[in-house]
Amino acid sequence: MTVPESSAVNIEGPWTHRDIAANGARFHVAELGEGPVVLLLHGFPEFWWTWRHQMEALARAGFRAVAMDLRGYGGSDRPPRGYDPITLALDVTGVIRSLGEPDATVVGHGLGALLGWTAAVLRPKLVRRLVAVSMPHPRRLRGALLTDRHQIAASRHIFGFQRPWLPERQLVRDDAEMVERLMREWSAPGWPEPQVAARYRRAMLIPGTAHCAAEHFRWMLRSVPRPDGLQYAARMKTPVSVPTLHLHGSLDGAILTRTAAGSGRYVAAPYRWRLLDGVGHFPHEEAPETFTHELLSWLKDPEPER
Repeated sequence: MTVPESSAVNIEGPWTHRDIAANGARFHVAELGEGPVVLLLHGFPEFWWTWRHQMEALARAGFRAVAMDLRGYGGSDRPPRGYDPITLALDVTGVIRSLGEPDATVVGHGLGALLGWTAAVLRPKLVRRLVAVSMPHPRRLRGALLTDRHQIAASRHIFGFQRPWLPERQLVRDDAEMVERLMREWSAPGWPEPQVAARYRRAMLIPGTAHCAAEHFRWMLRSVPRPDGLQYAARMKTPVSVPTLHLHGSLDGAILTRTAAGSGRYVAAPYRWRLLDGVGHFPHEEAPETFTHELLSWLKDPEPER
């Protein structure tokens, strides 16, 4: 497989592509539809294309779907620093402002959900609603990574990324075979299809992406005893004040259900928890129809229940 350029993620479809300046960096986004903005944030090891099914459904339902590549991924900038959740969350809220919108519903998966939780605390006026997928509230995750041996075992990739340079090399070795292997370990049997895995493997081979992906995980553990990590944990004690939908796959191999459940204690607003049977860490791709139904039903509900 040849080494791709960042333009390799500009996949053709009904959407349009453009770059947006925010928080001192440039971010690639794909857009489709008109109406209230729904900002879609991917997780590891993906990029904006992970939301292709939901983008079309959201546009048909009267929303403006905007899927962005996070800092360090896809067609976005890869600066040498800024991979802590506060900087990344300010990337997200900066993109909302640059879109010319007063606020947006933020839908995040994995790492993207971690940023969604964070943005809802840091800039609640910019987050109309929050949808967290396959990721507990950051304080739940922090506690599980420190005390729950079963979650620690499921998160062995995070601990493996703490080594210098070697994880980056492992991620791109054999045409990014590790990307496909992790996705299969974390999902229900039969996913991803070979052509889908090839998309994500190719995106990881874009120069600099593997290093940036590793930096996200390095901050997650290395910051625990440092002032910046302690300050972040303290800031996240502030309750989320926006309506929140929390979706999780019952077969998630990366984040255990017992780790994700209970995040509602940090939400001082309507909170809806849905455990999706038979799917793993990527429910929006493994079962797109089921996932999209849950998402649209909640978005159209003017008074989502607690």
